[in-house]
Amino acid sequence: MGTADNLSEPVAEAAAPCTLQAALADALALLGTGQEFARLDAELLLAHVLQRPRSHLLAHGEQTLEAGSAERYRALLARRAAGEPIAYLTGTREFWSLPLQVSPAVLIPRPETELVVERALALLPDRPAGTADTLRVAELGTGSGAIALALAAERPLWRLVATERSTAALALARCNAQRLSLGGQIEFLEGDWFEPLAGRRFHAMLSNPPYLSSAEADSVLLRYEPRAALSAGPTGLEALRHLIARAGAHLAPGAWLVLEHGAAQAGEVARALVGAGYARVRCHRDLAGHDRVTEAQWSP
Repeated sequence: MGTADNLSEPVAEAAAPCTLQAALADALALLGTGQEFARLDAELLLAHVLQRPRSHLLAHGEQTLEAGSAERYRALLARRAAGEPIAYLTGTREFWSLPLQVSPAVLIPRPETELVVERALALLPDRPAGTADTLRVAELGTGSGAIALALAAERPLWRLVATERSTAALALARCNAQRLSLGGQIEFLEGDWFEPLAGRRFHAMLSNPPYLSSAEADSVLLRYEPRAALSAGPTGLEALRHLIARAGAHLAPGAWLVLEHGAAQAGEVARALVGAGYARVRCHRDLAGHDRVTEAQWSP
């Protein structure tokens, strides 16, 4: 007859350890090898778990993945397979070569938004010509702070103001500014669009407002991002028209308004700008060839 020890329930065997290379292979099987960017996603998530660069995975593919790390990796992979954006899973997104913290409280910065930064830098000097005055630039609806932070990194002499109505988003933008040692260059103000800017005028105002239609914002691909940052109404033009109609009260003569918009909205945006009294209205295409950013000069 067996002893009490012999009669006890068998202990489940621990999962066999696996290498980084094997973990990536399992990840591809879960995400789908045919899915675009599946391998990149798998590598980014594993590098995030290990707190190592992606190059480490290639150089140390035979390294054993510890049980705790393997569990965290599987959990992240499951969320990614369900469609959650990689930026929310890692908590970071690069914009203008700046590593930004992101969360579901903010829209994930897109590469095409860098065109707003490019146009602002092209339109404005370090300081107004023939004066010791500081050039004043406002970003409306800053979200993670991406545009304002990129400009602060490029133009340390500018006086930047960034407005945001979401308390959570504004806190994240301030955190990004502190992490990047740019906090002293940007004044962050809470409020809806122009609300915190009473009595103030600027040499330029910039914005990447919500410009998707309600139907477009309902896309399953966007379900994790804040709806208020995606759409402001049925047509997608509501926020753009609001900004165009009211920006003049806060622009110095000859100042610029630079707006990101949808690829099919350039004509409507241009007509609204001309109707509001702007001159030198010009649209610029993003790297994919889509109409993406329109600039106009205030000419009261």
